[in-house]
Amino acid sequence: MKQDVVASAGPPALGGADGKSGKLLKDLIRDKWLYMMLLPGVLFFLIFKYVPMYGLLMAFQDYKPFTGFMNSPWVGFKHFERFFSEPQFGMLFRNTVILAIYNLVFFFPLPIILALMMNEVRHAKFKNFVQTLVYIPHFVSWVVVVGIFYMLFTTENGIINELLDRLTGDKIAFLLEPEWFRTMIISQSIWKEVGWGTVIFLAALAGVDLQQYEAARIDGAGRWRQLWHITLPAIRSTIIILFILRLGNFLDSGFEQIFLMLTPTNREVGEVFDTYVYTKGMTQAQYSYSTAVGLFKSVVGLVLVLGANWLAKRFGEEGVY
Repeated sequence: MKQDVVASAGPPALGGADGKSGKLLKDLIRDKWLYMMLLPGVLFFLIFKYVPMYGLLMAFQDYKPFTGFMNSPWVGFKHFERFFSEPQFGMLFRNTVILAIYNLVFFFPLPIILALMMNEVRHAKFKNFVQTLVYIPHFVSWVVVVGIFYMLFTTENGIINELLDRLTGDKIAFLLEPEWFRTMIISQSIWKEVGWGTVIFLAALAGVDLQQYEAARIDGAGRWRQLWHITLPAIRSTIIILFILRLGNFLDSGFEQIFLMLTPTNREVGEVFDTYVYTKGMTQAQYSYSTAVGLFKSVVGLVLVLGANWLAKRFGEEGVY
């Protein structure tokens, strides 16, 4: 009787765990070359992004290189308390936030504006020439960029100061005076990266249905009306996502660029978290303390991303997740 019941039950359903694992295996075999193309990116993030997170343990230890992670004494939030009580904390926070706001206000909109302008160009060869011209600075290292700015703005035979001297009889110490430091940093970032920043927006603009423009022209809409009612709404989700991701790097001011531009006269407005971490961690070997500062930056970026994503969802937009 039991054998008849078992026989009548038939084979197990394929919707269980075995069925799912079998389907996953078939998908892996079918799309093996796609997953092979994905593998380098996955390995990159695992090796350079996730594995180093193990080092965050140092922020809660008095880390000693010779004793290692497991044998270094735990100190809890000692390094964070020291960081927040440092006299330099206010200066570092102020300089970093001001540069971050400058980047959001002056740099972030420019790739969008440039992409919209290039999208209006109808001559293909001229458009390709302009795109190539604005992409090239992205591939120039910060050392070269800062060197170019030194040659242009130095008071000793700098081209800009030589012109000012002939026109007004005075020279301006752009590279030494604190009030010019942030302007120089943002100008360098704009010159180097604004062209490369248009890549994603141009890709988004390429997906806009051309029939919408034709219908708008028939209805009498000019270029500005088409831009406002068709083009910008089409790339709005892309703008919001990139803005949220930009907030994740809000406190990342760019170590190499600022480190190369720092002088004793502009350090009061130029010292930021990135250069401070380098000074404490690499030159003074305060590994645990510098790790705590870096972790603080990361936590602030995470909170900003989560908050911005939540606001985007609340207003009916697509967030990052």
